[in-house]
Parts: sequence; C-alpha cells; structure tokens
Amino acid sequence: MSVQFGRWNFDGQPAEPEYLNKVREILAPYGPDGMASYSDGAANILYRALHTTRESRQERQPCRLESAAVLTWDGRLDNRAEFIGLMRDRLSQDSEDVAIVAAAYERWGTDCFARLVGDWALAVWNPADRSLILAKDPIGTHHLYYAPEPDRVTWSSVLDPLVLLARKTLALDEEYIAGWLGTFPATDLTPYAGIFSVPPAYFVRLVPTSKIIAKFWDFDPKKRIRYASDAEYEEHFRTVLQESVRRRLRSDAPVLAELSGGMDSSSIVCVADALIAEGAAETPRLDTVSYYDDSEPHWDERPYFTKVEEQRDRAGFHIDVSQDHAVHGPLHKHGFSASPGAMGHNSIGARELSTHIAAQGYRVLLSGLGGDEVTGGVPTPLPELEDLLATGRIFPLAHRLKVWALDKRKPLLHLLLETVKAYFPATLVRNPKNRQLAPWLSISFAKRHQKALTGYDSRLEFFGHLPSFQENLSTLDDLRRQLACDAPRPEPCIEKRYPYLDRDLLEFLFAIPREQLVRPGQRRSLMRRALAGIVPGELLGRRRKAFVSRGPAESIAVEWASLTRERPGLLASSLGLVDEAALFEAVERARRGQEVQVVTLMRTLALERWLRHVRDHGPVQRAGLFGDETVLLEKRRIRPAVNPA
Repeated sequence: MSVQFGRWNFDGQPAEPEYLNKVREILAPYGPDGMASYSDGAANILYRALHTTRESRQERQPCRLESAAVLTWDGRLDNRAEFIGLMRDRLSQDSEDVAIVAAAYERWGTDCFARLVGDWALAVWNPADRSLILAKDPIGTHHLYYAPEPDRVTWSSVLDPLVLLARKTLALDEEYIAGWLGTFPATDLTPYAGIFSVPPAYFVRLVPTSKIIAKFWDFDPKKRIRYASDAEYEEHFRTVLQESVRRRLRSDAPVLAELSGGMDSSSIVCVADALIAEGAAETPRLDTVSYYDDSEPHWDERPYFTKVEEQRDRAGFHIDVSQDHAVHGPLHKHGFSASPGAMGHNSIGARELSTHIAAQGYRVLLSGLGGDEVTGGVPTPLPELEDLLATGRIFPLAHRLKVWALDKRKPLLHLLLETVKAYFPATLVRNPKNRQLAPWLSISFAKRHQKALTGYDSRLEFFGHLPSFQENLSTLDDLRRQLACDAPRPEPCIEKRYPYLDRDLLEFLFAIPREQLVRPGQRRSLMRRALAGIVPGELLGRRRKAFVSRGPAESIAVEWASLTRERPGLLASSLGLVDEAALFEAVERARRGQEVQVVTLMRTLALERWLRHVRDHGPVQRAGLFGDETVLLEKRRIRPAVNPA
C-alpha cells in the first residue's frame, strides 16, 4: 500500500519543518518508490508510493484538481473502463487510477465514492471551503487514520506518526482492548483514544468546527438472483470469481499467492493459472508460498498444496513454521508496533517470507481470507430455516426441518428451537452464536464492554431484511474488523489482495438462495460444484482442514514463561483488565492439554506483550501514554453521530 499523510492547522500556520522531517523518516520504510509533498501553508501533505501496476508508475501525487482541491489515493480501481467511457473527453485508456478518481470527484463529489469499485482509501483537502474528506472502500482492505484536535487534524495510512509524534497525552481505548480480546475491535477504533480509523463504506468530512461521518454505500437487501438450474448458479459463480481474481492479478511484477492446501487459496491459484494461460491477466507470473509444520501431528496440509503444485507443474516457496513458537517482537527497525496485531509480523516465518518477497521483487500477495466465511464454510442450516420462518413459508419450513434434522441427527423440535432463538436477545436465551467470556477477564471490565468482548453480536430482526442477508452482513463485519487489525508491513512493502472479498462477488453470494451454498451433507456446495475440473478433486472432496492443537499450547507456554521471567506481575492485571490468578490457572490448563479458550488466551498474552512494549518505548512514554507504570484508560467513549448516506 502507498502511504498518505497530512496535517492541517486551522490557524493557517504551516507544520514545523522538524516535525515533517520526523514524519518522513517514519514513513520512509512504507513507500519504497519515492516521496512527494504539497503545502499551501495551512495544510502539509506527504505521499510515499508503492507501485503495483504499470499505470501507477506514471502517477503524480498529491494530485491537484482543477477546483484547487488536493487528492491523494492509495488503491486499485477495478472499474476503470466504466469511468473512461463516461468521461472520454478527459480520460484515456492509459489514464492513471488517481487521474480517473480525480475526474470522478470533480464531476460527482462525494457521490463518486459509491461508484469506485476496488480496494482503496483516499483523502481530499479542499482549501476553498476549508474541509478535509477521508474515505475508504466498502470492505476496508486499506487503512486510513485521523486524529482531530481543537486546532488541527492529522491523518495517515499508518498509525505510527500519529502516536510517536503526538503532542498531547494519549490514552488507551478500553473498547478497542475489549474488542481485541473478543474477536476484533470495531472498525472505527484504534488502540488510542482520540485517534480514529475511517470505517469501511464511510467518508469522514472534517471542518474546524465539526465532523460528519456518512455512509456512502451498502449491499442491497432487495437484490435477488434466481435461476432455474444449478448449472446457471455454477456458471455465474465461476464468472464472478474469475473476474475477482483477474482484477487482483493486475500488476506489472510477479504476483505471490498464499497456498495453504485449503479450498480458498487453492481455488485462487488454479483460477489465476487458467487466466494467465489464456492471456487474460496482466501479471507476468504467479508464484506460491506455503507453510508446513512436520512436528504437528494433526496438520496435514503438505499433501494438499503439493497436489496444486503438481497440477501447475511448479513448486512454490515453502516455509517451516515449526519454530514459530518464539516470542514475537516489534514490527520493524524503528522499534515500534502501534497495535497488538503488528507484533506477530516479526515471527521467524514472517521474516523468512519478507526475505523471499524482497529477493523476488513481489509487490502483490493474494490471500484466501474470507472464502470459508462467505461461501458456506460453516455447514449450518439456520440461515435457510430462518428465511423460511421469516417469510411465512410454513410447509417448506417443515420439510427442510425434517431433512436437516436427519442430516444433523437432531430432534426436529430442537432444530426449530435453535431457529427461533436467533430472534431473541442474548440476555434471554443462550444463543449458539454468542461467545462465552474468558473466565480470567476482570468482572468490571467485562461488564463495561460485553458487546465488544462478544464480537458485537446482535439478534436477528424478524421484520427486517432476510435473516440470511443479516447473517451475511454480520459475517462481513467480522472480516472487516479482522482486516482493520492487520497493520501494513514495511520492509518489504507488499500489497495484500483478497479475491473472496470482491464487492461484485459478495453481491452475488448475498443475493442467491442460501441452499445453493450449503446443503445437507454438502458444505460449500456451490463452490465444490462450480470448480470441479479446475481445482484438484482431492481438495474439493476433503473435509475441513485439521485443527492444529499442539502449536498454540506450546506458544502459550513459551510466551508465559518469557513474560514472567522478564518481570513479575502483569500490566493487564494492574490496569484492571484481567485477573492474574485466573489467567495463570488458564495457562496451566493449556499446558496440560485441557480445554481452554485458546484464541482468547493467546490474545491476552499478546496484549500483555504489547502493553510492555508500548510502556518501554521512549517516544510513547514521553508522549504521556504511561505514568508510574499506569495506563490512562478511557472509561467511556462517545461515538460521533453517523449520518445516513
């Protein structure tokens, strides 16, 4: 990802040269292809480029518009041809993405954001009306943060300069911490109170006296796609998946793809190979990277990713992650990780991958994230049954209840009760979707932030949109929060792309009948049917990937030993986040191989590691985040009003 940064002083005074020099130093590792800047006194804007396409190498950013506004753009525009056709008088086939976006903004203003298909984040500074607009694509694959103050606003693609160069006392945001310990935090949060993230599908408009947050696009709940035969659904799925992969192969350098041996990454590689063979992709070559751990008896990925390698007649780069149980450190050489999620990027496997990326000159990494979630990876009948109940289709509901009850080997009435319970508040029933709180969390902390700790789950609205559509949006929100926690990597810089999170592909999957995705005894039914003959049959026919149980337990033991050896007593305990004795008991249970909430336990230890890292980091300490070993925690958080688009 390219890096955008700006500071606007409301009093019209320019930013101090020393401050801007420090910002340049912090941003340098994130943008290897040079820096450009803009200044008009009140606003200072910096841009560091990471070129991934032929057109991007011709870009000139920050981009001055005819209206005197200044735009910076970090992203990939997938519907270029549509805009070029609409504005032939101003654009050509060779126009850079930023030039197309600038022309669209000049014509439609903020209404153009809903038209931009792709992965992107942008900023528009308008000196004429003294306003700043920050916007992000509907999925949220790119990052954009901002820190509003009474006399200025600062924005950046990476958190580091907003934290390291803060002039005020920073406080940790408790809701973010709770979200980290639950699933993932809300997309508008950062670990720091007063520093915010632009939410996906929203734009933020800031002027000296106010802030407006408005949603510019959402999935259409009324959209329905209905065909007469399975074959038509399969053909449509292949078409949108191929188009999604083709879009993400747009690169003038070789592309690297993760190949885990699962259906998601394997299907991306196989579809990409077919597109390249047909001459339908821009990249000169697609390579793969796979991970293995022969010390883990239940991890059987090697035979499966080898099948894909055999089909493409080319072996990929293999990384042994059996030694990755060591303690993880800071993200990069300036020694600071701005968020808990950034600490893990310095594992042994991550460093080996970084070395390989730098040596081969990759600029794009394809990931299968989201495939399992959006194509019916969880074989539950509930969304289908809930749809039938909500639409009053009693006889089809009775039939499908009988079919699913036989498949799940459950009494029909029990399955009906599970269907009905989805509409009740979590306080009245134990809904299977609700996540149980970890017993080592502080009771008062858990009470304050139960919603964040349980993943922001909510009941279905009976008179709202179709339950399956509501479930789809909830699943997508989970993925958006996960993406928001994935900090961009410096050194080597690489842009992650997610074919299964393509807007057009998701619109198709959200609009078809649920029974196309999941059928009794047929998890991921549509995907398996549609990709037969493209993906090796051994992968399409395999069961869910094996759960790796030994590695996490070993990681927990290593991390706990390291933390207690460094210094007795936990910061997370002194801050009132966890009960240290209960946490110790959970670690012991994990060591003995007993049942424990492994993910939350690993997250808790990672949080403790990060809290110590932030406490010990000089610039942050001078900024006032810590004092006398105490973190200043924001107890209540008032969100700005969100205006409908």
